[in-house]
Amino acid sequence: QILAINRGENLKILTVKVNIPDGVKNEFCWWCVNERWRPKQFLKPELMRILRNSVEDAYKRLIYPLLCREFRSKLTSDAEKESVMMFGRNLRQLLLTSPVRGRTLMGVDPGYKHGCKLAIISPTSQILHTDVVYLHTGQGFREAEKIKRLLLQYNCSTVVIGNGTACRETEAYFADLIMKKYFAPLDVVYCIVSEAGASIYSVSPEASKEMPDLDPNLRSAVSIARRVQDPLAELVKIEPKHIGVGMYQHDVSQTLLKATLDSVVEECVSFVGVDINICSEILLRHIAGLNANRAKNIIEWREKNGPFINREQLKEVKGLGPKSFQQCAGFIRFNQEYIKTFCSNTKKEPGSHAFMTKAGGAQGKKKGKPVSYASQQPNPLDQTCIHPESYNIAMGFLSLIGGNANDIGKSDMQQKVNAVIQKEGLEGTAKRLNTTVHTLQLIIDGLTQPEGFDIRTDFDKPDFKRSIVCFEDLSVGAVLTGKVENATPFGVFVDIGVGKAGLIPVRSITEAKLSKVKKRKSLGLGPGERVEVRVLNVDIPRLRITLDLIRVL
Repeated sequence: QILAINRGENLKILTVKVNIPDGVKNEFCWWCVNERWRPKQFLKPELMRILRNSVEDAYKRLIYPLLCREFRSKLTSDAEKESVMMFGRNLRQLLLTSPVRGRTLMGVDPGYKHGCKLAIISPTSQILHTDVVYLHTGQGFREAEKIKRLLLQYNCSTVVIGNGTACRETEAYFADLIMKKYFAPLDVVYCIVSEAGASIYSVSPEASKEMPDLDPNLRSAVSIARRVQDPLAELVKIEPKHIGVGMYQHDVSQTLLKATLDSVVEECVSFVGVDINICSEILLRHIAGLNANRAKNIIEWREKNGPFINREQLKEVKGLGPKSFQQCAGFIRFNQEYIKTFCSNTKKEPGSHAFMTKAGGAQGKKKGKPVSYASQQPNPLDQTCIHPESYNIAMGFLSLIGGNANDIGKSDMQQKVNAVIQKEGLEGTAKRLNTTVHTLQLIIDGLTQPEGFDIRTDFDKPDFKRSIVCFEDLSVGAVLTGKVENATPFGVFVDIGVGKAGLIPVRSITEAKLSKVKKRKSLGLGPGERVEVRVLNVDIPRLRITLDLIRVL
């Protein structure tokens, strides 16, 4: 409310005045005359009147404006901090949305006059095809044939539609075709995703470098599809304040906002980890211990020498010293299947990957320190969250339970771990290995998590649909499911698929309606969460929907 009042005042729409009770003025003037500057001897009434008038004038011209400024400054400062904190919470929730793995996706950037831009991407985020279709210019039937042909050609059954201009018309178009089973034998579903920041990213230098041969309009369609496939990897490419999950981000301290959001992004990236052999340079920048130059050097090393085989090879990257390695190593992941395939197909010949110099190139005129062959062997522990500093402890624990590194992530590993922990206890085992309970727990988590484990798997997932509900179809009491778009101090906005987000007032979000996880973490609702709601009020002229939260799905 404070930020809204400030904006209204800046736009000359509102006039703001702070009312201070008269009692404050009277008490201040009495104190000044009778306590602070009370004369030691009797003064004439005329002089006392001058003193009293002087104090009142000082209060009116100086003290009162000062109190108003300080009061409003304090309110604004508190409001900015709360706004930035809310932005950070929403951004964290959005970045940690569960990725959609193993699907070929069609991204659609809707439009009227210039058509809808399409991009089909593979399960590994490779661009398979791009096109433009004109769905809203009387050519819908002809374009439907093209879309069907593309979906069948690439075996794509998931459509991702951006929520910008012509979104609802495009959604209705696809929903109608799906209801008619036009894409049979494919069982096509679609979802709506925020395209905030996509247009800004599509013309950025990073996008030009990543997709140099694509038109900027088509790049936005690629970005829309990738936001569902891996939200974290795609959204970190966009400046956080352009993602559109906050309030009054242009009215708060930009320094505070940037520092907070950058911290949230780094926290999320480190929390999830990155696959060093497929991640982008932008994603690497947000890993603890890495900056723009080190991330660039890692990518250059990878392009020159091939994929990284293990974490130790990071030490060969220019500019990445022991301290940086210590900070970033625990957040780097390796796909062991990919590494094994690469190693089996690589011939160990001079100049090949196994005989690179420490500088990262083949031995030539400039002599480099050759890397030992042992350092080129894949290490199964590199696929886990275990830090290299704890590898010796991890190997000792594996020996203790009678396992080996090749059993990491397999079902019998959990059984072996449970047998030892039940017998000796967590503290006893940690003491035996000369480590802390916290470190041992991290090692156990790393050894028992399945290969390719992603901590976001159990988090909020995109809401895939096959049909659409119109605004006019809403009725009071109707029960619907939707996805949280944004959270504010006064309530939560939920997309229920009718073109306008409905508002759940904060008074309707009670602890009893939140899931156990939310209760435990003491969090409210955030972007990306799926909820079941009841319609309380529909204001068609003002296009406003009031909802009541039933439960979190």
